[in-house]
Amino acid sequence: MTKDFRFGVGLLPKDSRSAWQEAARRAEGFGFDVIHVPDHLGAPAPFPSLMSAAEVTTVRLGTFVLNAGFYKPALLARDVAALDVLSDGRFELGLGTGYVREEFEAAELPFPSAERRVGYLEHMTAYMQEHVTGVPIMIAGSGRRVLTIAAQRAHIIGIAAGRRAWTVTDPVGERVELVRRAAGDRFGDLELNLAIIGLPRDGTGVPNLSLARRYSPDLSEDELRKMPGVLTGTPREIADTLRMHRDTYGLTYFTVQEHHAESFSKVIAELR
Repeated sequence: MTKDFRFGVGLLPKDSRSAWQEAARRAEGFGFDVIHVPDHLGAPAPFPSLMSAAEVTTVRLGTFVLNAGFYKPALLARDVAALDVLSDGRFELGLGTGYVREEFEAAELPFPSAERRVGYLEHMTAYMQEHVTGVPIMIAGSGRRVLTIAAQRAHIIGIAAGRRAWTVTDPVGERVELVRRAAGDRFGDLELNLAIIGLPRDGTGVPNLSLARRYSPDLSEDELRKMPGVLTGTPREIADTLRMHRDTYGLTYFTVQEHHAESFSKVIAELR
């Protein structure tokens, strides 16, 4: 059975409660299914921000994604359970390893090796599965071990297929196949997500690459446009591309950032 599409939007910082809640209302009005908040120092604190959005919307709410290394499992489980109850069961917990050394240092936390951060993510995920059983878990990443953990434990898999591709031919397909093998019989129940980092914001069909360039500053414009998360064309052409992603890879959940929200709403309309 073909799965329905879902669409998420990451909200940017605002300078007041009213501005934040208005942004949440606009996101719902644009047709998005999930409001996301990241977990970076300098960005809004995830849990109070999502609770504020919950008060004025009916959409689902998620972290995209929490830095697992910032938290102790029991304390995070308490916050997750509270937000899930206070939002009437609309919360989805997104988890990642954390990767910005400067943020660990600013938080006065040691910056573990990649192996230890991935191990801690696995521990955190297992704890959440046991203690907040009703909350869907998303794990986002690109490495083999992270995607294997996600395939075996998460409900939603964020396929990060940027420039550190394992092959130059089909980075998304390669990662999806790894997830398929690691998930086994549960693969059909998983939801696969792709973050959109480039999208046209006018009628030219040419994608705005400012976000993609931030992630990969050393790539040429042509290389950036070839990244899996960069979409080109009219809203109808982009909708066709997303249908192709669903048919080819099983991707049905797509996330954009707020500055692309209005443009992407036209794509959502084509797919609904």
